[in-house]
Amino acid sequence: MEPSFNPHPAANGRGRHRAARRPLLADVARAATEQAGAIAGRTAVVAAAGSGVLLSLVAAPAHAAPATELAGSPVQGALNTADINALADQAKQAVAAAPVVTVATDAELKVESAAVSVVSAAENEAYQAELAAEAEAQAAAEAKAAGAAVVSIGMRYLGVPYVWGGSTPAGMDCSGFTSYVYAQVGIDLPRTSSEQRYAGPVVSWSDAQPGDLIWSPGHIAIYAGDGMQIEAPVPGQTVRYTQIWQSNPTFIRVL
Repeated sequence: MEPSFNPHPAANGRGRHRAARRPLLADVARAATEQAGAIAGRTAVVAAAGSGVLLSLVAAPAHAAPATELAGSPVQGALNTADINALADQAKQAVAAAPVVTVATDAELKVESAAVSVVSAAENEAYQAELAAEAEAQAAAEAKAAGAAVVSIGMRYLGVPYVWGGSTPAGMDCSGFTSYVYAQVGIDLPRTSSEQRYAGPVVSWSDAQPGDLIWSPGHIAIYAGDGMQIEAPVPGQTVRYTQIWQSNPTFIRVL
């Protein structure tokens, strides 16, 4: 019997050949799909060398056929042109966001050093001036608080009778009153008004603060602020809170 005539022997041969290689193309497409996330941060090329087909994740030719057509049947996870272009865009964005700087292996790092001068706190004039200003401000605040305390204490003895030579709440003269009040804030004043005149530096009326002494020949009082004073005036009267009546008083800072 003569053998049957096959009009397309080559076609059948190619068909069998393609079917034998189909799993390889499917595997390539599947691997490329699974690894797309891993290669999105860098430029990558996937090559299917066994079949002679090149799948580029950087730039696919306009006429390249989808992987489904290459395989001859639908392939799950196959990459099409749109997928490849999207991956390429992601790769470009990743490279732009995290550029890599290449340095030659024989590059040398040179660090220049300069002399550093150190000035001690004691020799630093600006620092010392700052400390002095802070100390002065603190002292002024403490003096102001002490002056307010002196005025507050002096107001307790309003109405105490004037007694010549007296220095207690039972009776006080002008210098006995001031010395008694200041003793309660820890300051010992001389007993007489003429001695209290030199108990501290003189300040102007405009710079006077509550708690300063007000001296005039033969008399001494406590400045209460706002042109007012507390004093033990003269025999027959009592300790009082009144306006400054002295014509040319001297203000003395003792706090």
